[in-house]
Amino acid sequence: MSDDSRPINPDGSPPSLPPPLPPRRGGCATAFMVLFGVILLLPGLCALLFGFGVLSESRTDPSILFLILLGLAVCFAGVMLIRAAIKGS
Repeated sequence: MSDDSRPINPDGSPPSLPPPLPPRRGGCATAFMVLFGVILLLPGLCALLFGFGVLSESRTDPSILFLILLGLAVCFAGVMLIRAAIKGS
């Protein structure tokens, strides 16, 4: 006896199952990601302050410029972490 209540594809094969959903991240993980991202924004703020201070000097040390760029890179990582936490994936 066949079960006629199940839909069948036109080619006679059984219907395929929908793809499984990815596991959801918990609220605690999102909060930690945002908190850590905000902490990573602080070196970028310092880098901006020092960068504007360096612009007023006539001669700058290359190591200071490297540290400013490093601080801005850390800040960018913080922005991306906050973006990933808010976006949800």
